[in-house]
Amino acid sequence: MLSELGEAIGYCFSDESLLEAALTHRSAGQPNNERLEFLGDAVLGMVMAEAMFRRHPRLSEGDLSRLRSTLVRGDTLAAVARDIGLGQCLQLGPGERKSGGYRRESILADALEALLGAVYLDGGFEAAVAVIHHLWGHRIDALPDAGELKDPKTRLQEYLQGRGQALPEYHLEAVTGDDHRQTFRVNCIITDTGRWQGEGTSRRRAEQAAADAALDSLVSYE
Repeated sequence: MLSELGEAIGYCFSDESLLEAALTHRSAGQPNNERLEFLGDAVLGMVMAEAMFRRHPRLSEGDLSRLRSTLVRGDTLAAVARDIGLGQCLQLGPGERKSGGYRRESILADALEALLGAVYLDGGFEAAVAVIHHLWGHRIDALPDAGELKDPKTRLQEYLQGRGQALPEYHLEAVTGDDHRQTFRVNCIITDTGRWQGEGTSRRRAEQAAADAALDSLVSYE
């Protein structure tokens, strides 16, 4: 299985103890992958920042940041991890194994960053760059226009400002569910225009969902 992982990332470790540490979740004891995760996060951020800088010479800092963010956020990391079968290679404690931790997005994302940190220590920066471009290449090529990456709240605000309309207000209406699995419900209110509702696993996500609903509704009536 480890040899298949090596083929998937296009890299062979000289120091296999680094690979073992990268694949060990903290629930399985020490040494684990938390320190490598810290390092890999920094390496990935730098590589993606440079890639965006070189590919898009005319974009502003804000647009470059939005492009990079789509490539390094948790759900993207988890998707890359699933592509290479990383979950099946992880060492997890009994509780995490029983609860299906090898499928959990946060665990997959952290482990992928740890794996990149291990590649960096084992082979240097150029090796890490090669692995990252190997794994993210098609995602980098498929990035949409920077303007499309603005979050719904930003797009709604710009839409309203461009028409001289009042800016939206967001009101938290309810929080339901257990502490570890809450659902937030938020209303997006635009004075003299309307009210739209959104739900999410955090207040921020609920606000974004409400803003997205408002924007879709307003645009459809143009």
